[in-house]
Order: sequence, then C-alpha cells, then structure tokens
Amino acid sequence: MVLLGIMQGRLLPAIEGRVQCFPMGRWQQEFSRAARAKLDLIEWIYDSFGAGENPIGTDHGVMEIRRAMDQEGVRVHSLCANWFMEFPLVRATPSEAGDRMERLIWLLGRCSKVGIRRVVLPFLEGSEIVDHHDARAVVSTLTQVLPIAEKTGVELHLETALAPALFAEILAQMPHPLIKVNYDSGNSTALEYDVREEFTAYGKRIGSMHIKDRLRRGATMPLGKGSVDFALLAECIKGVSFCGPFILEAARGPTGDEVRTAIRNREFVERLLIQQTVKGLT
Repeated sequence: MVLLGIMQGRLLPAIEGRVQCFPMGRWQQEFSRAARAKLDLIEWIYDSFGAGENPIGTDHGVMEIRRAMDQEGVRVHSLCANWFMEFPLVRATPSEAGDRMERLIWLLGRCSKVGIRRVVLPFLEGSEIVDHHDARAVVSTLTQVLPIAEKTGVELHLETALAPALFAEILAQMPHPLIKVNYDSGNSTALEYDVREEFTAYGKRIGSMHIKDRLRRGATMPLGKGSVDFALLAECIKGVSFCGPFILEAARGPTGDEVRTAIRNREFVERLLIQQTVKGLT
C-alpha cells in the first residue's frame, strides 16, 4: 500500500500568514479533516513557533496524539523538524552545536513514543549546507546521533538544496541505512536540477517525498500549474522502486477550502504519481 499524507497545518487556515506551522490549539481538528480527505498520514511539525504547546513534548500530549490517530485512522509516521532551520546544525559555535545535537536526540526519543518512524531535517535557507565545513559539521553531528537513531528506530531524512553530485558525496560518508533522503519535487524544480541526474546520484537513498509544484527559480504553484514534470518524476520514482510515503506540501488554496484543496491534490498525486509508479512494482 502506498501511503499519502499532508504536512501539518495545511488542513486549517493559515496562522499569522504562515504557510505552514504547528497549529496551536487546533491540531486535533486536522485528524478528522485528513480522514475526510481520505489521507493516510499527517507529517508533524516541530518548530520554535508553538513549541511550548506542541503535545509531542509531553507524555500526556503523546497520549493525545495517539488517541487522535486511533479515533480517525490517520497516522503520524514522520516529523518535519523545522526547528533546525532556525537553530541550524551548521555554522554554530561549539556550545550551540552541542545544545542543538541534544535537542535532536531528545526529539528522536519523543518521536519514538508517538510511533514516528522518520524525522525530516531541512538543511534549507538559513540552515543550508554551503561549503565543505558545513558538510563536515553535518556528517559529524549525524554520526554522533546515529546510536540514538538505532536505539529508537527513527530514520533521519535529509532535505537539502545541494546539487546532486555534492549531495551524493555527503551521503557516501554516511552509508548507514537509517540516513536517507527527503526529496522535494518543487524545490528541485525551482533550483533547476535535472531529475534524472538526481535519481541517478542518490535515488536509492530516497526514503520520503514532499510533493509540491514550483516555477523554475520561482514561487510555489498549485499542482500542475508550475514547472514540475510529474510524468518524468513518476518514471524516475518507478526506476528506483520508491513506494512512498508521499507528503502533500502543495500551494494553499482559498481560506476555508482546505479540505477540498487537499482532496484535489490527493487525486492529482494518485493519478499522476502513485498509479504510474506502482505499475510493475507489485
């Protein structure tokens, strides 16, 4: 079964103009909305905005998350750790780096209590890997964290803006099966990377995928309205036998229309990606 989900916060009106964030005070509502949209998963968000109210931080909160999952049949198998975009694992002082690594270790433990199987680490914008010094810092930190990842059984999925060959070089220094790639279809297109080159470089390491559409060197667009070649993407996905999960991170629709927008996006992905990629894989 190919699992399809949505980024947390996308099934509710935007908060303070933010495209996505942890939906303080309303997170429970998304489970029933995801069920209405016939989605399998919600990808949890952990960032500094609302961190004190994020239920993943307490045992009682974890029980509430698990109760919501059981009631609606919608699972939380992944977490996007946007906190590390604000407090990067690169270009940090030794003291900062130690504190941030401890936060990642703590987060892996919290994820294991929920049943979350993967943490997406975004090395984007302020946390982007820009040189070999940054790359060495990432390899060093994640290598130290790996024993905790093994203990908790939580995978580390790296989302970067790196060109294919450079990303492959870093991954080659961390051949551990718990370190994988999170592939973002929109970001790749906006950076004008060649999809075939990306999948040749590290396709077998892709463990999860964010689905969005963007213009080349431009903004996020509704699915099918940007520059992503979804037919080519489906061909490349099939070539590496990737079967999900796919997480919708598509452009927002009109306020109040979040569920209908999610349904349209789900149907788009099912038609142009899932139905194409599963052919011949089972």
